Formats: sequence, structure tokens, C-alpha cells
Amino acid sequence: MTSPQSRRQFLQSATVLTLGALVGCDSRQELTLDPSLSIEEALNAHFSSQGISGYSAALIKGDQLVWSYAYGQADRSSNVAMTPDHIQNIGSVSKTITATAIMQLWEEGRFQLDDDINGYLPFSVRNPKFPDEPITFRQLLTHRSSINDGPSYDESYACGDPAVSLEDWITGYFTPDGAYYNAEANFHIWKPGTVDPPEEPRAYTNVGYGLLGYLVEQIAGQSFDTYCQERIFQPLGMENSGWHLREIDIDMHSTLYSTLGDDPQPPEDGSFDSMLPADGFTEADLVPNGFIPHCQYSFYNYPDGLVRTSVSQLSRFLRAYALGGEFNGYRLLKADTIEMMLSEDHFERGLCFYTYSFGTDDEFWGHDGGDPGVATIMAFRKRDDVGLIMFFNQDDFGEGIGEVIRRILEEAA
Repeated sequence: MTSPQSRRQFLQSATVLTLGALVGCDSRQELTLDPSLSIEEALNAHFSSQGISGYSAALIKGDQLVWSYAYGQADRSSNVAMTPDHIQNIGSVSKTITATAIMQLWEEGRFQLDDDINGYLPFSVRNPKFPDEPITFRQLLTHRSSINDGPSYDESYACGDPAVSLEDWITGYFTPDGAYYNAEANFHIWKPGTVDPPEEPRAYTNVGYGLLGYLVEQIAGQSFDTYCQERIFQPLGMENSGWHLREIDIDMHSTLYSTLGDDPQPPEDGSFDSMLPADGFTEADLVPNGFIPHCQYSFYNYPDGLVRTSVSQLSRFLRAYALGGEFNGYRLLKADTIEMMLSEDHFERGLCFYTYSFGTDDEFWGHDGGDPGVATIMAFRKRDDVGLIMFFNQDDFGEGIGEVIRRILEEAA
């Protein structure tokens, strides 16, 4: 099953997150973590050899957080050590939160998965190439809606919290007279509900998950970020998690870094500012094979990738899924709902979640994420409720990540 990649390929010389590195089928998997060392010692040696900036991880089994670990720096300039409690935006792993929010409303009978979403919107959403074909909730959850990430999506990245509301962004993207509407670029050439669309351009749509977040607002009658605080983050005890900088303790937010290549330059079609540099970092500071620190950025379509949390806090969400929907006395979703989501009965895919093997004989369900300065993975194994979360505050897992994952999973035994 194809998994999402880093959503913004704007650093021409940056190392790009690849699925091969995640699942352990990368030809680079020739490294060996010293078995005579403890897991922490082995990971320290490995990440040091890879030049990794910062890393945090959490391992769960059932309702227990059985192991957590951090390596490197949350901020290189001030030499702040990374901890499992440091926060960062987590890329497309965030989609599992958005999917959970919409499925909570589905459980309440507020809509059916194959309903036309136009019955829940104040305007019409149609692919203009197929004006008579409805777009459904199931299609949005499985990236089979024929909605594409148009040019305005990438252009919305900027430092700070979003300057445009989710409502204004989604309205402007889908209404023909909207500021972000593009009849050609915002939609694919294939019909909504196509099981096997063309490989290029990829069917995976971030904007579709922004639309799901807006549907939560319309159905629940409150802002998406407030809904998630009240129905997901706070009940699970994720007290320092949120979608916006204003929702979290900024002092615990890691700095994000992109790794640079041999000849780092601003992209040909953009300025240095389009690289989202942190305050005080200038174009003169771009050095071969170095790092660029990013500002704490956002984008208008935030429900697709802008959850800010830590591995320790996100482990509460993962434990709820591993335990059939309940954690800490709170029922997040029904067990039957999760079972239905984690099946390939929806255009031969799961609802939001993907399967991984990590080079083992087991099947894990989860999601990975990538963004400027972000590489993340969250997944769990249904047969024994073992799950793993890993955050890197740079957009590179380094070599040998499949072996790293397998070694950590051995600890769960």
C-alpha cells in the first residue's frame, strides 16, 4: 500500500523522506545496531553516526507506555536536549485525529459514509470534470475523492498561526469565484470513487482532509480546533496538544530543521523566505550539508497535518486505538468502528490508516508524516496491542530506520 510522502518538496537539496526507509525495504538497510549494547546506547551510536538532529520515541503495549526515549537536541542553537515531552508538528499523522473526529460524528448518526457531502455544506463541492458525480465522506477518508492539492496549498505555508480561517480557505478553494479556486489544478482527471486512479499525480490529497475538518465544523456547530480539544485531546489527557501555537506551551516546542545538500540554494521558483527560515537565520547561513532551522510555521489547511504534540502525549491516542477505542476511562470510538476503519473494505483501503510491515511478518496499522523539518510515524500491531511512535525534528529518518524500528519492537517482547 502506498503511503504519503513529504508534502512540500521545496528544498531542492534537502533529503526527502521515503517509504522505502520506513518499511525496511530500502537497499541501504545494511547497518547493524550493536546487539551487545542497550537499546538506548545502540540508538545513540546509530543516530550520532547519521548526524540526526533530534529524535523522540514511545513504545506502548496495551494501556501502558512501556518505554520512551529521546536523542539529540530540541534546539541546536541553545543546546536544548530533546525529551519525550517536547512538542512538534507531526505532519500527516495528524490525519488520524481528523479521521477520529469525523468518525465520532458518524457514530452519532449525523451522516452516512456514502452520503454526498453537499448535504452538509453551505456551498457545492464538485469536480468540474464530473459535475454530476457526488463526493462522499468515504472518498475523502480514503483519498478517492478526485480532489487534488492545487498550487494555492503550498503557497499557504507561512510562519506563525494561519492567517486565513479554515472556513475562508475551504470556501475559497471549492467555490468557482473563490480566491483559491482552480478548476484544472484543484481536481484530478478521474472520477470520484475510482478504485485504482493513475499513479501520477498521486491521488493522496491533503486538501481533502481540510475539507473533512470543515465538515466537522458544519456538522458539530463549532470550530474544528475547539471540537478536537473537547472530544479528543482533553478527555485523553493530552493537555499540551493542539492544532495552533496558541493552544500549546511554546517553550516546549522543538525547532524543526531541514537537512541541506552539497549546494544549498533557495528554490528556483521561490525566495529564501519560501524556505521558512527561523528568525535570525539568513541566506548566508546556508552551508553545504548543514541544517536550516525553520520558523514555527502553519498553513490554512491545518486539519491535514498540523497537530502539535509530543510522543508521550500522542501515545494516549494510540493506546485508545490499540485498546479498541477506550483509554483513561474515556470512550474515543467504539471497538466496531475502529475494526471497520482498519479494514481494506473502502476502495480496497483503510479509512485514513495504512498498513506497514517494517520488514517483519506482522501487519501494523498507522500513518506517517513529513513536512519541512518533520519526519514521523505512528503505528500499532492489533494481535498484541504493541505500538510505536517516532518523531524526528528534521525531514529525514536517516539510513537504517527499518532496523531501528525492528530493534525497538524487540523491546516490547
